[in-house]
Amino acid sequence: MDRNTEKCVMVIDEALPLGLIANTAVILGITLGKSLPEVVGADVLDRSGRVHLGIIEFPVPVLKGTAETIKTIRKKLYQPEFQEVTVVDFSDLAQGCKVYSEFLEKMEQTPEEALEYFGIAICGPKKTVNQLTGSMPLLR
Repeated sequence: MDRNTEKCVMVIDEALPLGLIANTAVILGITLGKSLPEVVGADVLDRSGRVHLGIIEFPVPVLKGTAETIKTIRKKLYQPEFQEVTVVDFSDLAQGCKVYSEFLEKMEQTPEEALEYFGIAICGPKKTVNQLTGSMPLLR
């Protein structure tokens, strides 16, 4: 991923309680790291010679959205013109499952329209990402 031409952002529902906002960001970040391992830098040594695992090599702004805004963005991302974008979403259904097998089973039975998104991460060409999120404020 070229940070000069590409960008990653997260959009999280600002109405969520703080714990769910944090959980949503963590889930999105871990999944992005799995999907785009090349964005995680090499492990580093501190002056004492202790190893610290590599972190992402560029900023990922966390933007403020609403459940409706996130759902609208997610629907747009199903369109063919956005196929080059990496998308991670996190929903109420996923958050409510205790084990992954439960998530798999419930997702197979749930239409996309029934999902309520807590957050979404988007990585791709800057122009495309900005088109979707450029006017959104930072979540503070």
